[in-house]
Amino acid sequence: MIADLQSAQGGYLARYERHWQQDVKEVWSWLTENDKLTQWFPELEVGELREGGLMRFNMPDGTAVPMDILAYSQDQVLAFTWDKDRVRFELHAEPDGGCLLVFSEYLHQITEHTPRDLAGWHVCLDVIEALLAGRTIASRKEMWNGWYVKYKQLIDTFLTNQASYI
Repeated sequence: MIADLQSAQGGYLARYERHWQQDVKEVWSWLTENDKLTQWFPELEVGELREGGLMRFNMPDGTAVPMDILAYSQDQVLAFTWDKDRVRFELHAEPDGGCLLVFSEYLHQITEHTPRDLAGWHVCLDVIEALLAGRTIASRKEMWNGWYVKYKQLIDTFLTNQASYI
């Protein structure tokens, strides 16, 4: 399912929801343990896992961009800076023993890069889902290409609708 995009607090909020059969602890491990994290986002690394701690985005040239952890609650919430924006993972136990993951990205502005970023997060969530189910994704690039087109359309429509209210 494509993200929901809306205006929020002087910027924009992209919100994704995923319902998974695995429990919260299993899903949490894929967000916070580096050996699992790098399977769905190779450049992302946990530095200090605590509020006020940091995540790192490892660049191809060997440098790392630190990202501050803004909110942390074991097995529930992980939020950190993402360049000028913020991302947040929230996990909720479901009655059937599964897990609801709510992923949000707060965008301070929409740019030409935004549909790329949103498509990238969408693919990351699809990859986590596949890994949780013991499957692999044949071509992340093909997936991304398909979602990029959809997110470009979503943003174009959203901005057109925003302009019509002005």
